[in-house]
Amino acid sequence: MSRLADRELGMRRRICRRDFLNGMAWAAASLAGSRGRVRAAARRPGASSHSIYPPSLTGLRGAHPGSFEIAHELRDDAFWDNAGEPADTGERYELAVVGGGVSGLAAAHFFRKSAGARARVLILDNHDDFGGHCKRNEFTVAGRTILAYGGGHAIDSPLPYSAVARGLIEELGVPMAKSEEHHDRRLYGSLGLGRGVFFDKETFGADRLLPDPLGDFGGEANDLPPAGRDPWPRFLAEAPLPEAARRALFTLCSSPTRYLEQLTPAARRSELERTSYLDFLTRVAAVPAKLLPFLQKRTHALYGLGIDAVAAYDAASLGLPGFRNTELDGVGGSGEVESHGGQAYFYHFPDGNASIARLLVRTLVPGALPGRTAEDSVTARLDYARLDAPAGPVRIRLESTAVRVRQVAPGGPVEVAYVRDGKLQSIRAERCVLACWNGVIPYLCPELPGDQAQALGYGVKVPLVYTNVLVRSWAAFAKLGVSSIHAPGGFHSTVDLGRPVRVGGYRSATDPKEPMALHLVRTPCMPGLPARQQHRAGRVELLSTPFATFEREVRSQLGRILGPGGFDPARDILALTVNRWPHGYSYEYSTLWDADVMTGPLRPCELGRRPFGRIAIANADAAGRAYLDAAIDEARRAIREVMAAK
Repeated sequence: MSRLADRELGMRRRICRRDFLNGMAWAAASLAGSRGRVRAAARRPGASSHSIYPPSLTGLRGAHPGSFEIAHELRDDAFWDNAGEPADTGERYELAVVGGGVSGLAAAHFFRKSAGARARVLILDNHDDFGGHCKRNEFTVAGRTILAYGGGHAIDSPLPYSAVARGLIEELGVPMAKSEEHHDRRLYGSLGLGRGVFFDKETFGADRLLPDPLGDFGGEANDLPPAGRDPWPRFLAEAPLPEAARRALFTLCSSPTRYLEQLTPAARRSELERTSYLDFLTRVAAVPAKLLPFLQKRTHALYGLGIDAVAAYDAASLGLPGFRNTELDGVGGSGEVESHGGQAYFYHFPDGNASIARLLVRTLVPGALPGRTAEDSVTARLDYARLDAPAGPVRIRLESTAVRVRQVAPGGPVEVAYVRDGKLQSIRAERCVLACWNGVIPYLCPELPGDQAQALGYGVKVPLVYTNVLVRSWAAFAKLGVSSIHAPGGFHSTVDLGRPVRVGGYRSATDPKEPMALHLVRTPCMPGLPARQQHRAGRVELLSTPFATFEREVRSQLGRILGPGGFDPARDILALTVNRWPHGYSYEYSTLWDADVMTGPLRPCELGRRPFGRIAIANADAAGRAYLDAAIDEARRAIREVMAAK
């Protein structure tokens, strides 16, 4: 891209991306040094850890520089070469938790309910903020705070919550009964905004924004009904696709054809579980090849994979085209998963599930988060200086990367070694819960049995990027008549307005002239490879992509999509936060790729989560489901195990 284009995009403008977390000086320093040397986590020059308010940091977040380098050295068998032995801090705890995500925080909460409120607990996390993938992004413009979610989106699950998970949500005071009251599902529809699809010139031959005839299949845009007008006439007339491809899509969506009618519903299900949606479209539905790029990324936001790597049965459960009148076991003729019964749970805080993490911290470290209710927590500013206060029974120690966890002797305490501020230190605890992700555990505990270590490494976490862009206004969306946009050829596959929320003292923008945090999703994929190989390749891509590339792509994509509505990326983008997750959401088993392990006596996640002496494992990986309730349920199981350990 030319320098002129960069200037037009506003690349050289001084915005919040110039935050110190993106400064090259500290990044170079954090990566410098000889092989195996213990290195300090990045920090603003001259700043103490308490002078930084992590939610307000912009630029490259998520797995930010300084949070993963030491772990990578451990993985590469390079850390211990010159590290020496850790210095014992002399600290002793009843429980040590490695990982400050929801599962780790919930484990500490459950432990205190069993062991007593005075039980001493230490939580270690390698990031500069707690919450794991549930990260809070804050922007301030004209004295107003705008919130966005950098990871976990909502309290939601395809299955009813367990009594344990439901009980914790209720104990935290989450106002589930007020979900409809707090979420304005009518706002965008009342403004005439619906869902759009953007065709890019490189993929389809022309830049063109049109109403999306498929709606929000497989995405996570606001769950609002599309605007009232029928999108098909414009789509069939103007979509930059060959006429045969346009007609094939319309037929796929509206035809009464029953595919695989010769099979029983059970046999149909079995066949579609073994067939990718791409193969179903080409082999069974016989759609033209020119239509496939339009559909390829419809499953990205939910699965982190394209239609080449998602089973046709899963596509049917999403309601993707081709199954309108097809009867399948477990899926109705409309393509909707049959109800499992029980209470349906959904609630979205403006910062997503970061609010759940904050509410857990409020119970663990009283005084860190002012207020008493879930509603007032939304606008409360958390005091990070209190998290690791010596006087409190629970301490949350950030920017601390665990490098070794071992039980000193049978029936004895657990030693946890970690690096913080460039120092290798250790503490001891009577019990330990590993609430980090499964893939790192064999490197922390090399004494684990081989079959367990192998099982822990089976699932490859899904890489993804949640990019939040603070814009001066969303008038361009209003002018173009869209609230969410699918971009099948774009760097980010979805571009959404924030979900309209009014909770406590916080309210989302309701006037298109107001500032807004746009939410963009990217899931790097390598179509044609098996799922786990795609995730590995995507992880490498994310770790090697500099922030400047993300910024340039964001500015270019928004300029091209919204430019006809008056949007100017150089003028209208005020701040940018890229939540990069190379090791993103938990791997979920697929009939397409994991049928052999799904039918065994124990799935890898079940084999991997076995306790090891006084060490237990708690995370969503252990459930094989990337949902909040899974993280909570696994935390409760882990605490039961360590409490029963001899």
